[in-house]
Amino acid sequence: MTRRLQIALAALALAASAVGCGSGSQEAQRTSLAALATPQAAAPSSSSRSSTVDCSDPTASLRPPATMPRPGAMPGASMMERIRRRGRLVAGVDQNTLLFGYLRPSTGRIEGFEVDLLHEVARAIFGNPNKVEFKALTTSQRLGAVQSGDVDIVADAVTITCYRLRQVAFSTVYFDAGQRLLVPKSSRARGLADLHGRRVCATTSSTTLRRIEHDPAKPIPYPVSQRTDCLVALQEGRVAAISSDDAILLGFKAQDPNTKIIGARLADEPYGMAIARSHPDFVRFVNGVLDRLRRDGTWTAIHRRWLGRVAPTPPPPTPRYRG
Repeated sequence: MTRRLQIALAALALAASAVGCGSGSQEAQRTSLAALATPQAAAPSSSSRSSTVDCSDPTASLRPPATMPRPGAMPGASMMERIRRRGRLVAGVDQNTLLFGYLRPSTGRIEGFEVDLLHEVARAIFGNPNKVEFKALTTSQRLGAVQSGDVDIVADAVTITCYRLRQVAFSTVYFDAGQRLLVPKSSRARGLADLHGRRVCATTSSTTLRRIEHDPAKPIPYPVSQRTDCLVALQEGRVAAISSDDAILLGFKAQDPNTKIIGARLADEPYGMAIARSHPDFVRFVNGVLDRLRRDGTWTAIHRRWLGRVAPTPPPPTPRYRG
């Protein structure tokens, strides 16, 4: 086992004591264990990119269908019917972000807020929330996995940006996050301006890393492939701070109570589920699922289950539509 996986599993073992056990099928357990390999996603071809995208409102997504199909009765030529015939939804997730997507060593299952949302997408297609195969991805693999068809959908703290809209389509916003900083409790830093010339950790290919690289305070970017690598680097004193979404930092703080979150939001980070641009019917369907979750209280219940101990539960993000 590589040192990175050992670190991730050690951190996840600590995380397991912070949240109660979830549920899932034996198939979910099997596929979650296989996800530890974090295979490299195929590189997207240049033809899968497009420069013609409406960025007047990046968070505006395709409107849901007027009538949602019943579970098990998907439209004949749709992406949802292809998924139904396959027998499972293939979803890209993280495996080491406590509260959102992490692999619990005691059960071998990937669990969290985003994972529960994906179970609801599976429920809408099959009538069975456990017909999901989870594939663990690093930050840099997320969009490529969607473009190559390795996964049907990704829910892994992907911030909707104009640049990313040229590569993949997004659902409506399912979580409103914001970029902040995590430091040791002993740190005197109050914000990024106090970290001039000091190392700040963020994941490769993240919006956070790009902002650190261009910040006027001139901190030193410290890129890593996995989010938990940042927490280990902070604990070992190799970095002065972690910069990431506050949703992710809440999980780190729960894992290590000797840390604190500081400063105001440096940027908004609206999360959307990433789907191939060639499947607008699936984007509309997923938006229909998310719309139901907002209206019937499921989104609120899932938020309270995973995040209620560390943050107040806000109203669900208001969807914005185009087309």
